[in-house]
Amino acid sequence: MSNSDCLFCRIVSGEIPSTQVLSTDRVLAFRDIAPQAPVHIVVIPKVHSSDIAQLGAQDPALAGELIAAISTLAAQEGLEQGFRVVFNTGSDGGQTVGHVHAHVLAGRSLTWPPG
Repeated sequence: MSNSDCLFCRIVSGEIPSTQVLSTDRVLAFRDIAPQAPVHIVVIPKVHSSDIAQLGAQDPALAGELIAAISTLAAQEGLEQGFRVVFNTGSDGGQTVGHVHAHVLAGRSLTWPPG
């Protein structure tokens, strides 16, 4: 997928609007438009990489920056009670956008299994 076809690359470029909550030189975080929890933030690198496995192999420092951004967001959003971070990778892993991204979910109990 070329960057011009990538939803998240278009968000990074400003072509598609988002509700940004954190932006660094290399990482962007924004509220999910279809939240699965009261707090649902998507965290992405500003450069295109297809999934976390590819990013970890190509730029481990940037993968670390994603985790550091999540830590910053947790403090910023007041998530002291806990949160979940999910990286879906590949179609069998539930990845629907071909740009590495983490979902930060919080604001309700996320214990597993539910119930």
